[in-house]
Amino acid sequence: MQHLKESNLPTILVIACGALSQELNYLKKINSWKNITIQCLSAELHNTPKLIPKKVKEKLDLMADDFDKVYLAYADCGTGGLLDSLLKDYNIERLPGAHCYEFFAGKNPFLSLTEEELGTFYLTDFLVKHFNRLVVEGLGMDRYPQLKNEYFKNYKKLTYLAQTDSKELKNKAKQYADFLNLEYNYYYTGLNQFKVAIERSIKA
Repeated sequence: MQHLKESNLPTILVIACGALSQELNYLKKINSWKNITIQCLSAELHNTPKLIPKKVKEKLDLMADDFDKVYLAYADCGTGGLLDSLLKDYNIERLPGAHCYEFFAGKNPFLSLTEEELGTFYLTDFLVKHFNRLVVEGLGMDRYPQLKNEYFKNYKKLTYLAQTDSKELKNKAKQYADFLNLEYNYYYTGLNQFKVAIERSIKA
């Protein structure tokens, strides 16, 4: 059954990574995107990216027919093009870039950060908040501490791409850089680049 409309605007389903849930719902609220329904998949899929297309397909098959349009709030996210192959079959667009770091910072600023130091480990607000669960436990470093040196031996810097100006998150990110023995760098992205990417698609 077609999703009920509150206005003449098309109903839009946004299937998103769980790591973007807070930011998406915030933008929806402050911009009054009442025609958008947000459905998030588990952020822990980033530790098994090859499963992302399968989970996206399951959600599409379950919900897509109830909306006028579907948009995917994912970048490639380590699927190696598998996600794009799936979306081509459904004629659905996604966020630009290879990962969330790029669309948060913007293509050119992120390219500059990458060129400055290729061996950079990036954190977002979500990853700072859930560092222990997604990074330490997710990579097994809580059980096998020796893995830390193995995983991060080619990294030199940790860059915190911040969506909000939070002193608490800054302090935590600095602690995580120290934990990983990496140089700490702070870069404020805000949400403007993310908002532009979403709006470009939902208004098309």
